Amino acid sequence: MLRRSYRNVWQTDLTCAIQADFPYCCLSLWCGPCVSYMLRRRALYNDMSRYVCCAGYMPCSGRCGESKCPELCLATEAFLCFGSSVASTRFLLQDEFNIQTTQCDNCIISFMFCLQQLACICSLVACIVGNQELSEASQAISCVSDAVYWTVCSCMQTQHKVEMDKRDGKLGGAAMTVPPTQQMSRIDQPMPPQVGYAPQPASYR
Repeated sequence: MLRRSYRNVWQTDLTCAIQADFPYCCLSLWCGPCVSYMLRRRALYNDMSRYVCCAGYMPCSGRCGESKCPELCLATEAFLCFGSSVASTRFLLQDEFNIQTTQCDNCIISFMFCLQQLACICSLVACIVGNQELSEASQAISCVSDAVYWTVCSCMQTQHKVEMDKRDGKLGGAAMTVPPTQQMSRIDQPMPPQVGYAPQPASYR
């Protein structure tokens, strides 16, 4: 709810992420955890002294020995908690650059979650009832759910990559300066931080 008050938008939304960088989207699909690791490092400006597990958004954050071995902790997060890793990088970028949560992206992400819940419920019902047809239907729904999950995650990581390309001046324009450490991961902040891109002009139709 908080991020709806942010004033900027993603350089590309989830529906256009494949067009924005198709090769990277394919890489994200086939090597998701590796891409998640690289993107988090890049989001932290390759300064691993900034690293906190799940970017500070989870109860485990700061309690996993990150300061002693941040690279190993990040690799563990990316491979064992892949979904949380992708989401944490997303929140990190949104809070740093005042990027709002759009209705379109929300609908896609909500559809993915609902499909996962449906697959779980169908699997439980099929296990309890023991019906062969229901079991086959639940397996089909699970396959569709998995396909949607990995597709959305790959598009989301491509979205993050394009955003950081903008930040680092790879899409034209000057690169942004590295913000102070305390401005990273400001989940406890009631108002958007005063960093990021200039306010977007309102469009009138």
